[in-house]
Amino acid sequence: MFSLKKKWSPKGLHVYIIGDSQGLGLPLAKLVARKGTHVSIVARNQSKFEDALRELEANRQSPDQVFKAFSFSLNTAKDDAHGGQVPDTVFACAGAAKPMCFLEITCHLANNERAAAKQMVREAKKGKIVLVSSTLGYMSLVGYFLYSPAKHALRGLADSLHSELMLYGIDTHIFFPPTMYTPGFEEENKTKPAITKAIESADEGLTPDLAAAGLLAGIEKGHAHITADFITSLFRASTRGCAPRSNAALDFVLDLVALVGIPIWRRSVDKQVLAYRAEHGEYLRNKGLFD
Repeated sequence: MFSLKKKWSPKGLHVYIIGDSQGLGLPLAKLVARKGTHVSIVARNQSKFEDALRELEANRQSPDQVFKAFSFSLNTAKDDAHGGQVPDTVFACAGAAKPMCFLEITCHLANNERAAAKQMVREAKKGKIVLVSSTLGYMSLVGYFLYSPAKHALRGLADSLHSELMLYGIDTHIFFPPTMYTPGFEEENKTKPAITKAIESADEGLTPDLAAAGLLAGIEKGHAHITADFITSLFRASTRGCAPRSNAALDFVLDLVALVGIPIWRRSVDKQVLAYRAEHGEYLRNKGLFD
């Protein structure tokens, strides 16, 4: 029930931190430096390297520790950048957010859905936007490193739109079908690793007709996340999916708290969003998006 794994220690290891001239990366670099780690910081903003290295020096624990800063990606690094050795641990901390409303974006993201949502708003139509993900939008396994991340991203998009589009009375739903026996399934099996096929052998899958029926039934019931088979329903109910538990006993307690607390939080957030409806309409008009 409790984890008996040996606690990981970075002491004496070479840690490579991407995107740490600011944000999460630099505090992480200083933290592992205090644990006796060799640190390579990698970022695009070279002007901040000197300051970052000075902060690392202030956290040095041993004269043997090596602190370096680079402005390149790991796959184009010269051999001498890492002493000819691959780093022991790589932290990918780079990233930035630019929050805005879905109807404002001009990049090529969800073009069809965005165009539909804009027209629904123009016509004051209380419609629906339905996205299709996969069971692999809740979990993943060997062989799906190219496919699964995008399906997880669709879940994030659906959850974001569920919150935003309620401003206009538009419902957002997302369907998580399991294996569907289609020509596409036959095509993917041509490159699917044997271990993936073995793992999936317990998945009975659905015909497209059954999947369509499950999707429509979920829409009719007003479900935001729609599943049509037992296994995917289990993953839906447990949003951690198949990720290993951090601490079985603590996670059990957190599950019980979340069972009560998350629905209350969700209703509170939805209430705040709906209260913002009039102000948001004025904002869109001021931006010239609508008359």
